[in-house]
Amino acid sequence: MLNHIRHLIIGSPLPSERSGETRLDKVRALASLSPDALASIAYANQEIYLGLLAAGAAGLAHAVDLAVVITGLLVIVTLSYRQTIDAYPSGGGSYTVARENLGDVPGLTAAAALLMSYLLNAAVSLTAGVAAIASAYPTLWPYRVPLALALLVLITLINLRGAREAGTAMTVPVYLFLAAYLGLIAWGIVVALRGGAGTFPAVIPDPTGSASPALLVPVTLALLLRTFASGATALTGVEAISNAVPVFEPPERANAKRTMVVMALLMGVLFIGTVGLTQYLAVTAGPNETILSALARRLFGTGPLYLLVQVATLLVLVVAANTSYAGFPRVVSIMAQDGFMPRQLRAVGDRLVFSNGILLLTILTAGLIVAFGGDTHALIPLFAVGAFLAFTLSQAGMVRRWWRKRGPGWRAKASLNGLGALTTGTALLVIGASKFAHGAWIVVLLVPLLVLLFLRIRNHYAEVGRQLHLDETAPPVGCTRPTRVVMPIAGVHRGVIEALNYACSIADEVTAVFVELEPGTAEIMRERWRAAGLDAVANLVTVPSPYRSLIGPFLEALDRMDAERDDDWPVSVLIPEFVPAHWWQFLLHNQTALPLKLALLYRRRMGKSRAVIDVPFYLDR
Repeated sequence: MLNHIRHLIIGSPLPSERSGETRLDKVRALASLSPDALASIAYANQEIYLGLLAAGAAGLAHAVDLAVVITGLLVIVTLSYRQTIDAYPSGGGSYTVARENLGDVPGLTAAAALLMSYLLNAAVSLTAGVAAIASAYPTLWPYRVPLALALLVLITLINLRGAREAGTAMTVPVYLFLAAYLGLIAWGIVVALRGGAGTFPAVIPDPTGSASPALLVPVTLALLLRTFASGATALTGVEAISNAVPVFEPPERANAKRTMVVMALLMGVLFIGTVGLTQYLAVTAGPNETILSALARRLFGTGPLYLLVQVATLLVLVVAANTSYAGFPRVVSIMAQDGFMPRQLRAVGDRLVFSNGILLLTILTAGLIVAFGGDTHALIPLFAVGAFLAFTLSQAGMVRRWWRKRGPGWRAKASLNGLGALTTGTALLVIGASKFAHGAWIVVLLVPLLVLLFLRIRNHYAEVGRQLHLDETAPPVGCTRPTRVVMPIAGVHRGVIEALNYACSIADEVTAVFVELEPGTAEIMRERWRAAGLDAVANLVTVPSPYRSLIGPFLEALDRMDAERDDDWPVSVLIPEFVPAHWWQFLLHNQTALPLKLALLYRRRMGKSRAVIDVPFYLDR
C-alpha cells in the first residue's frame, strides 16, 4: 500500500535505459535552471532599496549606478562560466573545478560554499515569494513560515517525479514571470516618457516602520558598498547551468552555453529595467510591501494587472527554489562518489533523480525557514558570501587549468577567468566585510566546519576499506566449527516452534531465553515449555527483569552465557517474529524485534562475533 501511495504521488519507477528521455531541451532547461537567477530581482531590488533608503532621496538616486556595476559583474561571471562548461561538461561546477586544479581543501571549500548557497537560495526564494503575495494580501503576513513550508513540500514532490517533469512544471511560471515583467518594463517606459521623472518625497516611509529626516545618514562609500553587497545577490544562480550540463539534450555543451547567454541577457534586462524605473519614477514602498509590488502598483494600480505581476512573482520565486533542486543533489552525488559525502547520496532513485539529495535539501531548507522565521531580509546576509566564494574558487581553478594545460588561446581564456576571479574575489571581500556583523559570520564559521566534516567522512570510508581489505592476516574460512543459537521468546506458540525447528537445523546447541517482565510468569513459562516437550530440544533460561525491560536483561544474560564458556563457538541470536497480513495491523502489536536487533547490532563484543537471524512467521489474516 505504501508503494502504491508513493507511486501515485511521484510516479511509477523508470528503467535505467530511459535516462536519456529525462534530459531537458533548452526551453525546459531555461525554466528549470534559471528561475533563481531571474527571480533574484525580487530580493536584490528590495535589498538595494532598503540599503539606500537609510540616506533618503540622496541614497536612492544611486540605485541605477549600483545596478550597472552588478550587471557588469554578471557579464564577466557569465563569460567565465561559459568556459567552465566547455572544460567540464560532466558538471560539478565550482567543486569539480577547484578540487581538480587547486586541491582537496579548496575544492571542498568551494563545495561547502556552493551547497550553502543552494540551501539559502531555496529558503530565500520561498520566503521572498510568500512576501510578494503577502504584499498584495497583508492578512497573510503572519503566516509566512507555514506558507513557505507548504510551498517547499510542493516543489519537493514535483522534483521527486523527475527532472523532465520538474522542467515542464517550471515552464509556465517562468515564462509567465518573463511576460509579466517584460510587459511591466515596456509599459513603465511608456509611462516614464509620458509623465517624465518623478521626485522622491522629503520623508520616505520605511517598510519596517517610518523614517524621519533626522534619522537619515549621508551617502558614503561604506553605505554604497554595503548596499552593493546586498544587491549582489542578483548574481546567485548563475553557476547552476554549469553544474548541470549533463541534464541537457545533446549537444550538451552547446545547449548549455546558449541557455546561459539567454539567461544572462534576460537577467540584465529585468534587473536594469526594474531598478531604473523605480528610480526614474521615484517609487517608494509602504509598510509590509516590497519595492517591486510598489512599482507594479504605481504602473497598474491595484487591478488585475497588479495582481498578475504579484502572482507571477510568487510563482517564479517558488520555482526559483528549483535551481537548488537541480544543482544541490547533483553536487552532493559527485561528492559522494569522491567519498566526501554519505554514499546514499550518489544513488539514483526510482524516477532517475537523486532522491536522497532532494530530501536532504528539503529538510535543511525547512530548518532554515523555521530558524529565521520566514524573514528574507534576515537570510540575505548569509546568501551572497557562499555564492561569491564558490565563484572565486571556480574561476581561480580555471586559471590554473589553462596555465597547466596551455593549448590554443590559453592566454585569452586564462585572462578572462582571471578577470572573473579578481572581480568576484573583490566582491567577496566587500560582501564579507560589510555583512559580517549582520550574519555573514555564520557562513564564515560554517564553511571550515563543513570542510572538516567532509574530510572526516572520507577518512571514515578509508578506514572502513582498510579494515575490510583482505591480506595475509585475514582469518581462515571454517565451515565445520560447532555453533550455538540463543533465542529470545515471549511464549510458546507456532512461531516459536518454527523458529526452534530452524535453530536445530543450523546449530549444535540451542538456548531459549525468557525475560520475566511480570513476577510469576517465569514458572508458568517453564511449565508450558515442559508440557510442549521442548525441554528436550532446547534449554530454557529465565531472566528476571525488575524494571520490566526486555532488551537490557536479555543482553546481560547473553553476556553471562558467553563469559561462562571457554570455547570459541560462534553464536547466532535467532529472533522469532510474526508478521501480520496487513500493514495497519502492525500498529496493534509491540514492535520489540526491531529495537532488539538494533541493540544486538551495535553491542560490540571484542573477540566474539554474533550473527542476528530473523525468522518470520506470516499470519494469514
